[in-house]
Amino acid sequence: MIVAEQLVKRYGPVTALDGFDLTVAPGEIVGLIGHNGAGKTTFAEIVAGLVRPDAGRVEVTGTPGLSPQEPALYLPATVRQNLRLFAGLAGLHGRRLRAAVDEIATALRVTGLLDRPVGTLSGGQRRRVQAATAMVQRPAALLLDEPTVGADPASREALLQVVRDRAGDGAAVCYTTHYLPELDDLDATLAVAARGRVIARGPRARLLDGLPGHVAVRFAGPVPAALREQGTVIDGELHIPTTDPAATLGALLRDGHSPTGVDMRKPTLDDLYHVLAVPPAVASPAAASPAGVPHV
Repeated sequence: MIVAEQLVKRYGPVTALDGFDLTVAPGEIVGLIGHNGAGKTTFAEIVAGLVRPDAGRVEVTGTPGLSPQEPALYLPATVRQNLRLFAGLAGLHGRRLRAAVDEIATALRVTGLLDRPVGTLSGGQRRRVQAATAMVQRPAALLLDEPTVGADPASREALLQVVRDRAGDGAAVCYTTHYLPELDDLDATLAVAARGRVIARGPRARLLDGLPGHVAVRFAGPVPAALREQGTVIDGELHIPTTDPAATLGALLRDGHSPTGVDMRKPTLDDLYHVLAVPPAVASPAAASPAGVPHV
């Protein structure tokens, strides 16, 4: 289990966390989303014990496994040596250690890389190895910070399957990503971070409820003048924002309009992300983070 209450962290003039609250239950996968600078990485580092908060409380079951945003591996050492090191630090020894290394290497498809120095691997391969170091000891709390950046589709699906399996075994998983379809694949609940705090939390269906989707309608000729005020004409199509695309289309048909093509789209995680988490525009270059301030 992961419990964070009212976390505050400042780096000089920059407030990375400003009352950050998040609980991840055993067996739950929480998708933590938000713009760069929302506090996601700082939260993960505090939970993992790498950074001390200025205020607030953290409670974690066991020693958490962390796959950080920037890979932190020993480049001259082989993949096998890195995995053995992290497994050993987690208390595994002998046959248990060897079995754990073989298991996670197979699951994340890095068996063929085991005897290669990490420094010779591609960026995507290093990400997989980093995720493997976080999961090799089967931690009860798992933090994955954008683990699939640079991964090919097969590697991405392999990692997602391991995450599902770990949650199925009871691990509390916090999964940070900008690739929102992954959260659908993981059937994750959501936490939306902005300006150093969680501003929305819950099941996807509840958070998406009430957000507008749209209906895009094409006609044989120009969009009828009577319909133009209902939406926006883009490249000859009428785009109508609506929370119920099917009902909106039904109303058009009942009014006697005969479109030649229709595209209906329900609200997605991208819509939620843009509605809740897109930061205000930076007023000037002076407002950006000072050089040397860690990415949060």
